[in-house]
Amino acid sequence: MASEADKSSEEVQKSLTNDDEDIVNPWDVVSSSAKGVDYSKLIKRFGSTEIDKELMDRMVKLTGKPTHHFLRRGIFFSHRDMHQILDLVEKKKGFYLYTGRGPSSESMHLGHLIPFIFTKWLQDTFDVPLVIQMTDDEKFLWKDLTIEETNKLAHENAKDIIACGFDKNKTFIFSDVEYISESTEFYKMMCKIQKLVTFNQVKGIFGFTDSDSIGKISFPAIQATPSFSSAFPQIFNGKKDVPCLIPCAIDQDPYFRMTRDVAPRLGLLKPALLHSTFFPALQGAHGKMSASDPNSSIFLTDSDEQIKTKINKYAFSGGKPTEEEHRKHGGNCDIDVSYQYLTFFMEDDAKLADIKSRYTSGKMLTGELKQELTNVLQKLVGEHRERRLNVTDDIVNEYMKSRKLKFEY
Repeated sequence: MASEADKSSEEVQKSLTNDDEDIVNPWDVVSSSAKGVDYSKLIKRFGSTEIDKELMDRMVKLTGKPTHHFLRRGIFFSHRDMHQILDLVEKKKGFYLYTGRGPSSESMHLGHLIPFIFTKWLQDTFDVPLVIQMTDDEKFLWKDLTIEETNKLAHENAKDIIACGFDKNKTFIFSDVEYISESTEFYKMMCKIQKLVTFNQVKGIFGFTDSDSIGKISFPAIQATPSFSSAFPQIFNGKKDVPCLIPCAIDQDPYFRMTRDVAPRLGLLKPALLHSTFFPALQGAHGKMSASDPNSSIFLTDSDEQIKTKINKYAFSGGKPTEEEHRKHGGNCDIDVSYQYLTFFMEDDAKLADIKSRYTSGKMLTGELKQELTNVLQKLVGEHRERRLNVTDDIVNEYMKSRKLKFEY
């Protein structure tokens, strides 16, 4: 099945004005429902395509590897042109991956891990190069931070990313502040994109106002640039036609609708995308987490005791007010944050299904469900902390050095 034609950025922006619609953009995610964002409506509004069984079966057939549980459970739920990427795989032709991180705090939280866990699986499964953009310039423009601070945070966050296990020979992590000043080709591509997007267009896509700085207005072109292989001549040997696949949360899609709008006018390939759902805040799925609110999520630096305390104190429950009522009527997994977190991090399908059945029937209490999650997250975060301790500044510099990767073009 071919992907649907992209809706223009202006069409999508007009659809965001309805009061009954969820608000989804790169800076705000707000849902009026305790169940969170209605992703089926979002697919229709954005003009993307649902990841269906046909697409997943095709991935299994081409790679010989099982489907990632993020795909099986609809955590990555939407795509643009993924079938075209698989056409290339079928023809033994390559592509590359691009994802990113906006460094606004010293530690990343669990929600930040989602695209990197999945991107690592994609890299391992398809054996392709990966570029990771650290948008330290963006965080300087949007946050009350100096550019020196955001650049330092980029290097700190890179340690968490490297601790996910990316192969150094296949992965280039770069800071905008550092790389743009040294790469003529990146800057030239950025300028070409800037020339093709008007002020009215970025106002329509991103909601900028006349009082926003010109830095904010021009930033979307910077995030668009890594979608094109010519921005990385050291990796792709100057080739302009290596296709790009971008795994990201759906709130980043406006950047890449803009990118896909301008790609044909540049004579370049549109990037393909895989969209993930949002990782809910501990307090519930009404919005996404904030790195500035330490109680909205579990951070990758949290101790075992902090993880336990946060889950017990803040994780929104789908259980009933009393044990008697809960035993009689059962809990609601659709709104229970502890269960939702397990769908992300418990890989065992059978065990997850058993937990859902017991909680829904009332056989499992909220405290027991929270203990299951505590066990899973203490192990996951503890192992991540250990790996991160071994990532030195020198190792970060190796990943962030502009260089050729282990691929021939």
